[in-house]
Amino acid sequence: MCLLMGKVKIYKDGVGGRSQIIRMIKPVEYFGYRAYFAGEDYVTAASAFEPSVICLIPMTAVMTLLKQNNRLAIFFIRQLSVDLGVADARTVNLTQKHIRGRLAESLLFLKESYGLEEDESTLSIYLSREDLANLSNMTTSNAIRTLSQFSNERLIAIDGRKIKFIDEDALRKISKIG
Repeated sequence: MCLLMGKVKIYKDGVGGRSQIIRMIKPVEYFGYRAYFAGEDYVTAASAFEPSVICLIPMTAVMTLLKQNNRLAIFFIRQLSVDLGVADARTVNLTQKHIRGRLAESLLFLKESYGLEEDESTLSIYLSREDLANLSNMTTSNAIRTLSQFSNERLIAIDGRKIKFIDEDALRKISKIG
C-alpha cells in the first residue's frame, strides 16, 4: 500500500488488549509489504487518523516489477533497512527511557513526521491521549499526567487534542537524557 493523502498508524495489539503503535505513516510512504517479503502472516493493523487516500498495489505486480527493475529492488531494500534502524532505536528508547523521556521523544517524533501548523508551533496531527500513550509505550493515565506536567512546566500548551510547542529545546533535553 502507498499512502497518498492523510495520516495512518501501524499498530499491533499486545498484552491485555493494549495496542502498541509500531510506525506512523505519512503521505507517499509504502507499508504492508514486510510480512509478504518475509513469508509471514500479517500481524499488524493499520488505522487512519483522518480521512486518507491509499493506493493498493497487488504484491504479485510488485514482485514482477522487482524482478525487472533493480532500482526498485534497491528502493525496497533501503526502505526495509531504514525501517529496521528506526525500529531498533525505538526499541531501545521505549524500553530504557523514563516516561518523561518517552513522551518528549514521541512529541518530537510527531513534529518531525508530520510537521507543524501555520503558527509554526502546533503539531499538525491530533492524537487521542490513548494513541499518544500507545506511541510512547505507557498507560493512558501516565500520558495524561505527563502531558499535564509538561504543560505546567510551560514546555507545551494543550488545547483539546492540539499540542503546541513552547520550549522545544527543553523537550529535546528531556528526550535525550531519558
